[in-house]
Amino acid sequence: MALCNENAPILVNEEAGCNIWLMTVVAPEIAAAARPGQFVHVRVPGMDDHILRRPLGIYATDAEAGTVDMMYQVLGFGTDRMTALVPGDAVELIGAIGRGWQPPAGCKRALVVAGGVGSAPLYPLVEELKASGAEVTAVLGASTIDALVARERYGAALGCEPACSTDDGTFGRAGFCTPLVEEALTAAEAAGEPYDYVACCGPEPLMRIVAAMAADAGVFCEVSLERRMACGVGACLSCVVDTVAGKRRACVDGPVFPASEVVW
Repeated sequence: MALCNENAPILVNEEAGCNIWLMTVVAPEIAAAARPGQFVHVRVPGMDDHILRRPLGIYATDAEAGTVDMMYQVLGFGTDRMTALVPGDAVELIGAIGRGWQPPAGCKRALVVAGGVGSAPLYPLVEELKASGAEVTAVLGASTIDALVARERYGAALGCEPACSTDDGTFGRAGFCTPLVEEALTAAEAAGEPYDYVACCGPEPLMRIVAAMAADAGVFCEVSLERRMACGVGACLSCVVDTVAGKRRACVDGPVFPASEVVW
């Protein structure tokens, strides 16, 4: 599919909590074309000395309104500069880029696992799976309650509260979210209704652990890998991922990969 390059006016750019920001832009071509798990490459205005774009996962789209939502965590100069943008400013987007989530055909039960801002690229998948009639369980992990910025949106899509954990115990289970994942896989197997699919996005140690849990349970698993990118369109080879089939580019061969193919 051909990539779109849009100058996207900003409608909303606000902190959702814990240094995590949500931005909504008008980008009708990308909104119409995007698939769950893809991303956009963002050129931030006012950064002439920093020419590289910022890859941001697509959090949500509204094809009718022509809008794209993005979630970002302020970690460096580029994302800090993004927080200064206000409605009426515009960012330039290339997208939608990459291989998105590809659940197995006829998926009936899915488990999605998100750590931190990894909840953003998984949210469109939840919407798609629910629309297909699949039963979806979501596990969200974050450092503290204020970092669970996607919890209410997930709850609305699922029709129930997602299972949550926080490192500091301020909401849900105290500690990491991996025990919740193990419990969900075990309970599904014991009930004779195992999951067909596991999708995970978050810190790489989390994805490695969840991938191993899914493999032990015999469930197909995909992960969304984050790498530093320069071009974002597959030309520069700066974002390679080691896989069992050799080196692959996170931007166009991913960012979503079958977990069994990743050399952890």
